[in-house]
Amino acid sequence: MPITTLSSHELSRHLGRARRAAKDGPVIITNWGKPAHVLMSFDEYKRLTGKKKTLGELLAYPGTEDVELPLPDCSELAKPIDMS
Repeated sequence: MPITTLSSHELSRHLGRARRAAKDGPVIITNWGKPAHVLMSFDEYKRLTGKKKTLGELLAYPGTEDVELPLPDCSELAKPIDMS
């Protein structure tokens, strides 16, 4: 994934170039030589900010009714103790 860097002045003059570059990777926009903003595709933004699904949500999807989820036997987790 290539990273493109443009100054804010270059961005204002070459917005189309920046938009095309953002399809392939992030575009770092600088102010006075320092990174200030990042331009990216909306798909990449959604990927980065998307909410992670819980196990329950994933198992609620259609077609997952027959999914077997191997769970450890409770005896593997706890051992009986002698209370005498």
